[in-house]
Amino acid sequence: MILVLVLATGAQQQIPDAPSATAPQQTPFPTADPNAPATARPATRPPLEERPAEDQPPEEAPPAEIRPALPAVRPATDQDSRDEMFTLVTDVAFVIVPVTVKDDNGRLVDGLLRRDFTVFEDGDEQSIRLFTSDPFPLSAAVVLDVGVSDLAMRRINKTFSGLAGAFSPFDEVTLFTYGSTVEQRMDWSQANDRFATELRRQQYQGRSGGVPVVSGPMVSGPTINGRPFDPGTPSVRTVRRESRVLNDAVLAAALELSKRDRARRKVIFIVSDGAEEGSTASYNDVLKVLLTNEIAVYAIAVDASAIPGYRTLAEIRMPGFGRANILPKYASATGGDVFPEFSREAIERAYARVASTARNQYTLGYTTRATAASNYRQIEVRVHRGGLRVFAKDGYYPLPPARPSSEDTAQPNP
Repeated sequence: MILVLVLATGAQQQIPDAPSATAPQQTPFPTADPNAPATARPATRPPLEERPAEDQPPEEAPPAEIRPALPAVRPATDQDSRDEMFTLVTDVAFVIVPVTVKDDNGRLVDGLLRRDFTVFEDGDEQSIRLFTSDPFPLSAAVVLDVGVSDLAMRRINKTFSGLAGAFSPFDEVTLFTYGSTVEQRMDWSQANDRFATELRRQQYQGRSGGVPVVSGPMVSGPTINGRPFDPGTPSVRTVRRESRVLNDAVLAAALELSKRDRARRKVIFIVSDGAEEGSTASYNDVLKVLLTNEIAVYAIAVDASAIPGYRTLAEIRMPGFGRANILPKYASATGGDVFPEFSREAIERAYARVASTARNQYTLGYTTRATAASNYRQIEVRVHRGGLRVFAKDGYYPLPPARPSSEDTAQPNP
Protein backbone atom coordinates (compact mmCIF):
# COMPACT_ATOMS: atom_id res chain seq x y z
CA MET A 1 0.00 0.00 0.00
CA ILE A 2 2.90 2.38 0.70
CA LEU A 3 4.45 1.81 -2.71
CA VAL A 4 1.21 2.49 -4.57
CA LEU A 5 0.68 5.74 -2.71
CA VAL A 6 4.11 7.04 -3.55
CA LEU A 7 3.77 6.17 -7.22
CA ALA A 8 0.44 7.95 -7.39
CA THR A 9 1.91 11.07 -5.85
CA GLY A 10 4.79 11.10 -8.32
CA ALA A 11 2.49 10.56 -11.28
CA GLN A 12 0.45 13.60 -10.35
CA GLN A 13 3.28 15.78 -11.63
CA GLN A 14 3.93 13.96 -14.90
CA ILE A 15 0.56 12.67 -16.34
CA PRO A 16 -1.98 15.16 -17.77
CA ASP A 17 -5.48 15.40 -16.33
CA ALA A 18 -8.02 12.91 -17.59
CA PRO A 19 -10.49 14.27 -20.28
CA SER A 20 -13.62 15.89 -18.87
CA ALA A 21 -17.12 14.97 -20.05
CA THR A 22 -18.16 18.62 -20.27
CA ALA A 23 -14.93 20.46 -20.89
CA PRO A 24 -12.31 19.98 -23.59
CA GLN A 25 -8.94 18.52 -22.67
CA GLN A 26 -6.66 20.96 -20.78
CA THR A 27 -3.14 21.96 -21.68
CA PRO A 28 -0.78 19.22 -20.60
CA PHE A 29 1.68 19.86 -17.76
CA PRO A 30 4.60 19.92 -18.02
CA THR A 31 5.18 20.82 -21.68
CA ALA A 32 5.61 17.82 -23.90
CA ASP A 33 9.11 16.76 -24.84
CA PRO A 34 9.78 18.05 -28.38
CA ASN A 35 12.02 15.05 -29.07
CA ALA A 36 9.28 12.56 -28.26
CA PRO A 37 7.64 10.60 -31.15
CA ALA A 38 4.65 12.20 -32.80
CA THR A 39 2.31 9.53 -31.55
CA ALA A 40 3.38 10.24 -27.97
CA ARG A 41 2.91 14.01 -28.14
CA PRO A 42 -0.39 15.39 -26.71
CA ALA A 43 -2.73 17.32 -29.01
CA THR A 44 -2.48 21.09 -29.02
CA ARG A 45 -5.39 23.36 -28.04
CA PRO A 46 -6.23 27.05 -28.56
CA PRO A 47 -5.08 29.44 -25.84
CA LEU A 48 -7.43 29.95 -22.89
CA GLU A 49 -8.24 33.55 -23.81
CA GLU A 50 -9.67 32.41 -27.20
CA ARG A 51 -12.08 29.88 -25.67
CA PRO A 52 -15.78 30.68 -24.93
CA ALA A 53 -16.62 31.69 -21.38
CA GLU A 54 -18.50 28.48 -20.71
CA ASP A 55 -15.42 26.59 -21.81
CA GLN A 56 -13.14 28.34 -19.34
CA PRO A 57 -11.86 26.01 -16.60
CA PRO A 58 -13.14 26.67 -13.08
CA GLU A 59 -10.86 28.46 -10.65
CA GLU A 60 -8.55 25.92 -9.05
CA ALA A 61 -8.64 25.48 -5.30
CA PRO A 62 -5.32 25.24 -3.42
CA PRO A 63 -4.04 21.69 -3.54
CA ALA A 64 -4.95 19.61 -0.56
CA GLU A 65 -2.13 18.29 1.58
CA ILE A 66 -1.79 14.59 1.11
CA ARG A 67 -0.63 12.68 4.15
CA PRO A 68 -0.12 8.98 3.72
CA ALA A 69 -1.60 6.82 6.42
CA LEU A 70 1.67 4.90 6.67
CA PRO A 71 5.24 6.18 6.69
CA ALA A 72 6.62 7.08 3.31
CA VAL A 73 8.93 4.65 1.59
CA ARG A 74 12.62 5.58 1.50
CA PRO A 75 15.71 3.65 0.53
CA ALA A 76 16.83 1.24 3.23
CA THR A 77 20.23 1.74 4.82
CA ASP A 78 22.41 -0.34 7.10
CA GLN A 79 21.50 1.93 9.99
CA ASP A 80 17.80 1.35 9.35
CA SER A 81 18.35 -2.38 9.41
CA ARG A 82 20.14 -2.19 12.73
CA ASP A 83 17.47 0.06 14.25
CA GLU A 84 14.56 -2.12 13.11
CA MET A 85 16.08 -5.44 14.19
CA PHE A 86 14.95 -7.00 17.41
CA THR A 87 17.64 -6.94 20.09
CA LEU A 88 17.87 -9.92 22.40
CA VAL A 89 19.72 -9.19 25.63
CA THR A 90 20.97 -12.09 27.73
CA ASP A 91 23.05 -12.15 30.90
CA VAL A 92 25.92 -14.46 29.98
CA ALA A 93 29.26 -14.31 31.80
CA PHE A 94 32.39 -15.63 30.11
CA VAL A 95 35.24 -16.30 32.50
CA ILE A 96 38.86 -16.12 31.30
CA VAL A 97 41.43 -18.07 33.33
CA PRO A 98 45.14 -17.63 32.48
CA VAL A 99 47.07 -20.69 33.66
CA THR A 100 50.80 -21.23 34.18
CA VAL A 101 52.11 -24.78 34.41
CA LYS A 102 55.59 -25.55 35.77
CA ASP A 103 57.54 -28.72 36.47
CA ASP A 104 59.30 -29.54 39.71
CA ASN A 105 62.33 -27.52 38.62
CA GLY A 106 60.26 -24.36 38.01
CA ARG A 107 60.45 -24.55 34.21
CA LEU A 108 57.42 -23.63 32.11
CA VAL A 109 55.64 -26.63 30.59
CA ASP A 110 54.35 -26.29 27.05
CA GLY A 111 52.61 -28.70 24.67
CA LEU A 112 49.56 -29.34 26.85
CA LEU A 113 46.16 -29.75 25.16
CA ARG A 114 42.60 -28.89 26.10
CA ARG A 115 41.92 -32.41 27.30
CA ASP A 116 44.78 -32.11 29.82
CA PHE A 117 42.85 -29.49 31.83
CA THR A 118 39.75 -29.51 33.99
CA VAL A 119 38.21 -26.36 35.48
CA PHE A 120 35.91 -26.28 38.50
CA GLU A 121 33.84 -23.36 39.72
CA ASP A 122 32.53 -23.70 43.28
CA GLY A 123 33.16 -27.44 42.97
CA ASP A 124 31.22 -27.88 39.71
CA GLU A 125 33.11 -28.95 36.59
CA GLN A 126 32.88 -26.45 33.74
CA SER A 127 32.88 -27.04 30.00
CA ILE A 128 36.02 -25.43 28.53
CA ARG A 129 34.90 -23.42 25.50
CA LEU A 130 38.13 -21.50 24.93
CA PHE A 131 41.61 -22.91 24.91
CA THR A 132 44.76 -21.36 23.50
CA SER A 133 48.46 -21.31 24.23
CA ASP A 134 49.15 -18.28 22.03
CA PRO A 135 51.07 -15.42 23.70
CA PHE A 136 49.19 -12.24 24.59
CA PRO A 137 50.48 -8.65 24.52
CA LEU A 138 50.79 -7.19 27.99
CA SER A 139 49.38 -4.16 29.71
CA ALA A 140 51.84 -3.90 32.59
CA ALA A 141 51.80 -1.47 35.50
CA VAL A 142 55.30 -1.40 37.00
CA VAL A 143 55.23 -0.53 40.72
CA LEU A 144 58.55 0.39 42.41
CA ASP A 145 58.89 0.48 46.19
CA VAL A 146 61.11 3.43 47.08
CA GLY A 147 60.73 2.64 50.78
CA VAL A 148 63.23 -0.23 50.70
CA SER A 149 66.69 0.26 52.15
CA ASP A 150 69.03 2.62 50.36
CA LEU A 151 71.41 -0.25 49.57
CA ALA A 152 68.63 -2.25 47.90
CA MET A 153 67.41 0.82 46.01
CA ARG A 154 70.86 1.52 44.57
CA ARG A 155 70.96 -2.08 43.41
CA ILE A 156 67.54 -1.74 41.78
CA ASN A 157 68.51 1.50 40.01
CA LYS A 158 71.21 -0.40 38.14
CA THR A 159 68.75 -2.97 36.78
CA PHE A 160 66.42 -0.61 34.91
CA SER A 161 67.91 -1.42 31.51
CA GLY A 162 67.02 -5.05 32.12
CA LEU A 163 63.51 -4.06 33.18
CA ALA A 164 62.95 -2.10 29.96
CA GLY A 165 64.30 -4.98 27.87
CA ALA A 166 61.94 -7.50 29.45
CA PHE A 167 58.96 -6.12 27.50
CA SER A 168 58.26 -6.46 23.79
CA PRO A 169 57.30 -3.61 21.40
CA PHE A 170 53.74 -4.95 21.47
CA ASP A 171 53.41 -4.37 25.22
CA GLU A 172 52.28 -1.17 26.91
CA VAL A 173 53.54 -0.02 30.28
CA THR A 174 53.07 2.61 32.95
CA LEU A 175 55.19 3.37 36.02
CA PHE A 176 54.22 3.92 39.68
CA THR A 177 56.36 4.54 42.75
CA TYR A 178 55.29 4.41 46.37
CA GLY A 179 56.60 4.86 49.86
CA SER A 180 54.38 6.84 52.19
CA THR A 181 52.42 8.05 49.12
CA VAL A 182 51.69 6.76 45.61
CA GLU A 183 52.73 8.59 42.46
CA GLN A 184 52.27 7.72 38.79
CA ARG A 185 55.56 8.63 37.12
CA MET A 186 54.64 7.91 33.51
CA ASP A 187 51.45 7.62 31.49
CA TRP A 188 50.70 4.59 29.35
CA SER A 189 53.26 4.13 26.61
CA GLN A 190 54.54 1.44 24.30
CA ALA A 191 57.48 -0.48 25.72
CA ASN A 192 60.01 1.35 23.59
CA ASP A 193 62.92 3.76 23.98
CA ARG A 194 60.74 6.27 25.83
CA PHE A 195 60.11 3.82 28.65
CA ALA A 196 63.80 2.91 28.83
CA THR A 197 64.77 6.60 28.84
CA GLU A 198 62.29 7.39 31.60
CA LEU A 199 63.68 4.59 33.75
CA ARG A 200 67.29 5.66 33.22
CA ARG A 201 66.44 9.26 34.01
CA GLN A 202 65.05 8.32 37.41
CA GLN A 203 67.49 7.47 40.17
CA TYR A 204 65.49 6.77 43.30
CA GLN A 205 66.71 6.90 46.88
CA GLY A 206 65.66 4.33 49.43
CA ARG A 207 65.32 4.48 53.18
CA SER A 208 68.56 5.35 54.96
CA GLY A 209 69.68 5.34 58.60
CA GLY A 210 69.03 2.91 61.42
CA VAL A 211 66.24 2.59 63.91
CA PRO A 212 65.59 5.93 65.67
CA VAL A 213 66.18 6.07 69.43
CA VAL A 214 62.93 7.26 70.97
CA SER A 215 63.12 6.25 74.64
CA GLY A 216 65.43 5.02 77.40
CA PRO A 217 67.92 6.60 79.84
CA MET A 218 70.35 7.48 77.03
CA VAL A 219 67.76 9.83 75.55
CA SER A 220 66.04 11.70 78.33
CA GLY A 221 68.05 10.88 81.44
CA PRO A 222 66.52 9.91 84.79
CA THR A 223 62.83 10.56 85.35
CA ILE A 224 60.50 10.76 88.34
CA ASN A 225 56.87 9.75 87.71
CA GLY A 226 57.47 10.12 84.00
CA ARG A 227 58.90 13.62 84.29
CA PRO A 228 62.56 14.50 83.66
CA PHE A 229 64.60 14.82 86.88
CA ASP A 230 66.41 17.76 85.27
CA PRO A 231 63.85 20.29 83.95
CA GLY A 232 66.42 21.48 81.41
CA THR A 233 66.56 18.09 79.71
CA PRO A 234 65.06 18.35 76.22
CA SER A 235 61.89 16.37 75.61
CA VAL A 236 62.11 13.67 72.93
CA ARG A 237 58.90 12.56 71.25
CA THR A 238 58.25 9.16 69.76
CA VAL A 239 59.00 9.17 66.06
CA ARG A 240 56.04 8.15 63.95
CA ARG A 241 56.63 4.95 62.00
CA GLU A 242 57.12 5.51 58.27
CA SER A 243 54.23 4.36 56.07
CA ARG A 244 54.61 1.78 53.32
CA VAL A 245 51.35 1.99 51.40
CA LEU A 246 51.64 -1.13 49.24
CA ASN A 247 47.88 -1.75 49.17
CA ASP A 248 47.22 1.79 47.96
CA ALA A 249 49.86 1.41 45.24
CA VAL A 250 48.39 -1.87 43.98
CA LEU A 251 44.92 -0.31 43.98
CA ALA A 252 46.07 2.71 41.96
CA ALA A 253 47.74 0.43 39.41
CA ALA A 254 44.67 -1.84 39.24
CA LEU A 255 42.33 1.08 38.56
CA GLU A 256 44.54 2.17 35.67
CA LEU A 257 44.63 -1.35 34.27
CA SER A 258 40.84 -1.67 34.51
CA LYS A 259 40.59 0.89 31.66
CA ARG A 260 42.81 -1.05 29.26
CA ASP A 261 41.69 -3.33 26.44
CA ARG A 262 40.54 -6.78 27.60
CA ALA A 263 42.34 -8.35 24.64
CA ARG A 264 45.61 -7.75 26.51
CA ARG A 265 46.96 -9.64 29.49
CA LYS A 266 46.77 -7.28 32.47
CA VAL A 267 49.55 -7.56 35.04
CA ILE A 268 51.01 -5.58 37.92
CA PHE A 269 54.78 -5.88 38.13
CA ILE A 270 55.98 -5.05 41.67
CA VAL A 271 59.58 -4.58 42.80
CA SER A 272 59.40 -4.45 46.59
CA ASP A 273 60.13 -6.16 49.89
CA GLY A 274 56.37 -6.58 50.34
CA ALA A 275 56.04 -4.61 53.57
CA GLU A 276 52.65 -2.97 54.16
CA GLU A 277 51.91 -0.25 56.69
CA GLY A 278 49.48 2.66 56.70
CA SER A 279 47.43 2.11 53.52
CA THR A 280 43.93 3.47 53.31
CA ALA A 281 42.80 0.49 51.22
CA SER A 282 42.59 -2.96 52.78
CA TYR A 283 43.99 -6.11 51.20
CA ASN A 284 40.51 -7.60 50.69
CA ASP A 285 39.19 -4.49 48.96
CA VAL A 286 42.18 -4.35 46.61
CA LEU A 287 41.94 -8.06 45.85
CA LYS A 288 38.32 -7.66 44.79
CA VAL A 289 39.33 -5.01 42.24
CA LEU A 290 42.12 -7.25 40.93
CA LEU A 291 39.92 -10.32 40.49
CA THR A 292 37.01 -8.40 39.01
CA ASN A 293 39.25 -6.92 36.31
CA GLU A 294 41.29 -10.11 35.65
CA ILE A 295 44.61 -8.63 36.82
CA ALA A 296 47.51 -10.83 37.92
CA VAL A 297 50.25 -9.69 40.30
CA TYR A 298 53.88 -10.64 39.71
CA ALA A 299 56.65 -9.50 42.01
CA ILE A 300 60.41 -9.34 42.41
CA ALA A 301 60.96 -9.72 46.16
CA VAL A 302 64.06 -7.75 47.12
CA ASP A 303 65.91 -6.68 50.25
CA ALA A 304 64.84 -8.59 53.38
CA SER A 305 62.10 -10.53 51.55
CA ALA A 306 64.75 -12.18 49.34
CA ILE A 307 66.25 -13.97 52.34
CA PRO A 308 65.57 -17.75 52.27
CA GLY A 309 62.40 -18.53 54.19
CA TYR A 310 60.64 -15.32 53.15
CA ARG A 311 57.39 -17.19 52.48
CA THR A 312 57.30 -18.16 56.15
CA LEU A 313 57.99 -14.58 57.20
CA ALA A 314 55.07 -13.46 55.03
CA GLU A 315 52.68 -15.09 57.50
CA ILE A 316 54.16 -13.32 60.52
CA ARG A 317 52.38 -10.21 61.76
CA MET A 318 53.61 -8.28 64.77
CA PRO A 319 51.27 -5.75 66.42
CA GLY A 320 52.12 -2.23 65.28
CA PHE A 321 54.59 -3.35 62.61
CA GLY A 322 52.25 -4.23 59.74
CA ARG A 323 52.73 -7.38 57.70
CA ALA A 324 56.27 -8.48 56.82
CA ASN A 325 55.54 -9.47 53.20
CA ILE A 326 52.16 -9.65 51.48
CA LEU A 327 53.47 -10.17 47.94
CA PRO A 328 52.90 -13.96 48.06
CA LYS A 329 49.28 -13.39 49.06
CA TYR A 330 48.60 -11.15 46.07
CA ALA A 331 50.43 -13.44 43.66
CA SER A 332 48.75 -16.64 44.85
CA ALA A 333 45.23 -15.19 44.78
CA THR A 334 45.56 -13.69 41.27
CA GLY A 335 47.52 -16.47 39.55
CA GLY A 336 50.81 -14.58 39.47
CA ASP A 337 54.17 -15.46 40.98
CA VAL A 338 56.94 -14.09 43.21
CA PHE A 339 60.66 -14.27 42.45
CA PRO A 340 62.87 -13.57 45.49
CA GLU A 341 66.15 -12.15 44.19
CA PHE A 342 68.91 -10.45 46.12
CA SER A 343 71.73 -9.59 43.71
CA ARG A 344 71.63 -7.20 40.77
CA GLU A 345 72.21 -9.97 38.21
CA ALA A 346 69.47 -12.13 39.69
CA ILE A 347 66.99 -9.24 39.61
CA GLU A 348 67.72 -8.59 35.94
CA ARG A 349 67.18 -12.26 35.08
CA ALA A 350 63.95 -12.25 37.06
CA TYR A 351 62.57 -9.38 34.97
CA ALA A 352 62.73 -11.51 31.82
CA ARG A 353 61.25 -14.51 33.64
CA VAL A 354 58.31 -12.51 34.92
CA ALA A 355 57.48 -11.02 31.52
CA SER A 356 57.83 -14.38 29.77
CA THR A 357 55.67 -16.14 32.37
CA ALA A 358 52.92 -13.52 32.16
CA ARG A 359 52.88 -13.50 28.36
CA ASN A 360 53.15 -17.25 27.66
CA GLN A 361 50.30 -18.85 29.53
CA TYR A 362 47.54 -21.25 28.68
CA THR A 363 44.24 -19.41 28.40
CA LEU A 364 41.05 -21.24 29.38
CA GLY A 365 37.53 -19.87 29.10
CA TYR A 366 34.09 -21.07 30.10
CA THR A 367 30.56 -19.72 30.33
CA THR A 368 28.96 -19.32 33.74
CA ARG A 369 25.80 -17.92 35.23
CA ALA A 370 25.51 -14.16 35.71
CA THR A 371 24.78 -12.87 39.21
CA ALA A 372 25.63 -9.91 41.39
CA ALA A 373 29.29 -8.98 41.84
CA SER A 374 29.23 -9.50 45.61
CA ASN A 375 29.18 -13.28 45.20
CA TYR A 376 32.75 -14.59 45.17
CA ARG A 377 33.28 -17.73 43.11
CA GLN A 378 36.14 -20.11 43.66
CA ILE A 379 38.11 -21.56 40.74
CA GLU A 380 40.24 -24.69 40.68
CA VAL A 381 42.28 -25.78 37.67
CA ARG A 382 43.63 -29.32 37.47
CA VAL A 383 46.14 -30.83 35.04
CA HIS A 384 45.89 -34.54 34.28
CA ARG A 385 49.63 -35.13 34.36
CA GLY A 386 51.77 -35.94 37.33
CA GLY A 387 54.66 -33.88 38.67
CA LEU A 388 53.30 -30.51 37.47
CA ARG A 389 52.32 -27.40 39.42
CA VAL A 390 49.44 -25.19 38.31
CA PHE A 391 49.28 -21.43 38.91
CA ALA A 392 45.88 -19.81 38.37
CA LYS A 393 43.70 -17.32 40.20
CA ASP A 394 41.81 -18.70 43.18
CA GLY A 395 38.51 -17.17 42.09
CA TYR A 396 36.79 -14.06 40.85
CA TYR A 397 33.99 -11.58 41.46
CA PRO A 398 31.55 -11.48 38.53
CA LEU A 399 30.62 -8.06 37.23
CA PRO A 400 27.11 -6.85 38.12
CA PRO A 401 24.41 -7.07 35.44
CA ALA A 402 24.15 -4.05 33.18
CA ARG A 403 21.75 -1.43 34.50
CA PRO A 404 19.26 0.33 32.25
CA SER A 405 20.24 3.83 31.20
CA SER A 406 18.47 6.93 32.46
CA GLU A 407 16.73 7.25 29.07
CA ASP A 408 15.24 3.76 29.46
CA THR A 409 13.94 4.45 32.95
CA ALA A 410 12.70 8.00 32.35
CA GLN A 411 8.94 8.46 32.70
CA PRO A 412 7.06 10.42 29.98
CA ASN A 413 5.79 13.84 30.92
CA PRO A 414 1.99 13.98 31.46
